[in-house]
Amino acid sequence: MRLVTYALHDGPHLLGAQVDDDHIVDLATLAERADVQLPVDLLSFIQAGAPAREAAQRLLAADPTGWPSDAVRRISEVSLRAPLRPGKIIGVGLNYVEHVAESSRSLDTDKELPPRPVLFSKPATAVTGPGQPILHNADLTNQLDWECELAVVIGRTAFQVSEDDAFEYVFGYSIVNDISARDQRRSGQWFFSKGQDSYAPFGPAVVTADDVPDPMDLDLSLRVNGVTKQKSNTRHMLFPIARLIADISSGVTLEPGDVIATGSPSGVGAGMVPPEFLTPGDTVEATVEGIGTLTNPVIDAR
Repeated sequence: MRLVTYALHDGPHLLGAQVDDDHIVDLATLAERADVQLPVDLLSFIQAGAPAREAAQRLLAADPTGWPSDAVRRISEVSLRAPLRPGKIIGVGLNYVEHVAESSRSLDTDKELPPRPVLFSKPATAVTGPGQPILHNADLTNQLDWECELAVVIGRTAFQVSEDDAFEYVFGYSIVNDISARDQRRSGQWFFSKGQDSYAPFGPAVVTADDVPDPMDLDLSLRVNGVTKQKSNTRHMLFPIARLIADISSGVTLEPGDVIATGSPSGVGAGMVPPEFLTPGDTVEATVEGIGTLTNPVIDAR
């Protein structure tokens, strides 16, 4: 399933399933007409576990000609929102070998490959959705940068999970653009650099794990104003998804709806020669194969 959160005319957030390039189905309406109990938002849907997922799959497997007309919406007529507001966003730094090299040149990080995952956090207030602005405040940064990343959405409470079992705890996958103010690292700490409002564009959908055959073989890319800046594949991760889940859950409980942003390939603005950074008026498009494209404009927030 390809699950989205959307709104009609700035109304409440609604849970939908995208059924083709042009249409979504409102799951609450579909469930009500079928006399089925189903959570009405994506976080609650994830927390409800397999019964909710299986009920939604049954509803969507029915003959579409029997769906109520008011349950089907054209994507062009709605506004997509961030899929959910995670309890935790855990970022992974330096998780592609070429990015380790470019970061050592431009950001004074260690040139040696990290022996274990490099972790940081972003607050939920950093989340913004498809089409929503990335805030550029020139009083705080002149080095606003991009990072296209595959996002792993946790589906079950996970603590001290083994690598062999890690994928049993994954609900699905999405995209996070790990926006960073490179000149706001403070004594090597990344929280303010990466945690400001709008610094976690997230979406446009969450694709359930059963519809992503191999998350470790997905093309990903990023464009600024139509020009490709990043292009790679998740198979080049230094620490694969299973290792990340095992490492994080060794000491931190992962809960349903938590998001792991699995790291960025090379091609960030700080690594360009000369460096390139985002400015108001720019448009950023982050794409992951099988998930879609997350597009955000950059605006002046002073």
